[in-house]
Amino acid sequence: QVQLVESGGGLVQAGGSLRLSCAASGRTFSSFAMGWFRQAPGKEREFVAAISWSGGNTNYADSVKGRFTISRDNAKNTVYLQMNSLKPEDTAVYYCAADLDPKRMVAGAVFGYWGRGTQVTVSS
Repeated sequence: QVQLVESGGGLVQAGGSLRLSCAASGRTFSSFAMGWFRQAPGKEREFVAAISWSGGNTNYADSVKGRFTISRDNAKNTVYLQMNSLKPEDTAVYYCAADLDPKRMVAGAVFGYWGRGTQVTVSS
């Protein structure tokens, strides 16, 4: 049983930056891979970024590579998504997610715990 709460979304102009946070509770946070997903109006939910339970490995969608950075602070039970050089096409609800099982690699993660999401709107 895990609870995830996202924060940090808002309205920003194209080229600007935001940092999203995801606070986790309910289990041993440091043992689980974490990820960020997003869903724009009229589109399917898509993968954005993920980080291994140890923090040593990350994966990014091609659309955000070089602009977004995922990180984690296990002491604070928090995952972050630093978003730079934002584009209007980044506009979406961003969701934090946690792996269902502990100590798996990012490539093997099955994200089954979800937060409620935080809105990111990028104006042109």
